[in-house]
Amino acid sequence: MRFVRRYLVPRLIQYVLVICLGITVVFFIPRLMPTDPVERVISALEAQGGYLDPAALEETILTLRETYGLEEGLFKQYISFWGRLFTLDFGPSLFMFPVPVFDLIRTALPWTAGLLFVSLLLGWTIGNILGGLTGYFRQSRILKIFDGMVMLVRPIPYYIMALLLIIFFAYLLPIFPIGGGYTVGYKIAFTWRFVGSVLKHAFLPLLSLTLLNAAFRHQTMRLLVQTVRDEDFIHYAKIGNVKERTIFSRYVLRNAILPQITGLAMSLGMIFGGALITEIVFSYPGIGHLLYRAIVNGDFNLIMGITTISIVAIATGILVIDFLYPLFDPRIRLK
Repeated sequence: MRFVRRYLVPRLIQYVLVICLGITVVFFIPRLMPTDPVERVISALEAQGGYLDPAALEETILTLRETYGLEEGLFKQYISFWGRLFTLDFGPSLFMFPVPVFDLIRTALPWTAGLLFVSLLLGWTIGNILGGLTGYFRQSRILKIFDGMVMLVRPIPYYIMALLLIIFFAYLLPIFPIGGGYTVGYKIAFTWRFVGSVLKHAFLPLLSLTLLNAAFRHQTMRLLVQTVRDEDFIHYAKIGNVKERTIFSRYVLRNAILPQITGLAMSLGMIFGGALITEIVFSYPGIGHLLYRAIVNGDFNLIMGITTISIVAIATGILVIDFLYPLFDPRIRLK
């Protein structure tokens, strides 16, 4: 009962509050933006040479606002949204009307999920291992050289890294395609031809995310290991003639890895950072590219659908990490 009262319940309450507050903020911010999806439709019609007299124009605007569900006030839209949220009904996309928002997300989500999962797993693992070795074995020349290379890579923004990879591996050495998710004309199916095309198109976006994620984890882990390495219990272990390999793996690495485990769940937020920019640069058909198109076109429904799923995913990931944390840190179990 003590665990439930002092650990489980407070985190569940925090989980619900974070989701509710995040969804509320994201609901109102797009609707306060100067972009209006109805005005965009009218502008597109006028750009194509269409002409509407003032009466017909006013009727068209009213019809579009009623079709898009924008004729009601913000409060009524807010209440209606929460009523449809639990059925994952985010309404139709405004710039790809009448395609439902959930269908667009369901199509784009596997691309981003696969890209993020693999890049996060590789970057987190490689960065932590090499960062731990560099921080503990500070006299190694090879690790010093590697640490210097990481310091050069770490400050590079995502879009610059993506452009550099395109220049080297798509133009100078045309090994990989410039962008897209697979070769145009290929039928989506679980065949070697299609899977090979997907892997080839995903390599450069995956490499750009993995390199920068690994560099960030490397630097963070190196600093954490250096701090733990100077603790008293490490000096006592060395005095007790404990093997260096045992000290590194069982005492230093296990203590330094704890903050990195929390950061792993937080990394899901990359969908609004590196993944979004990377998908735009490579024209990758994922959630990030879809979100960019929604923002440009003022698609409230699509923005809400993507951000809602992202908020729930990030909050759930952090909650799961909180529940698993006692397995990694015995001090929490004692408390």
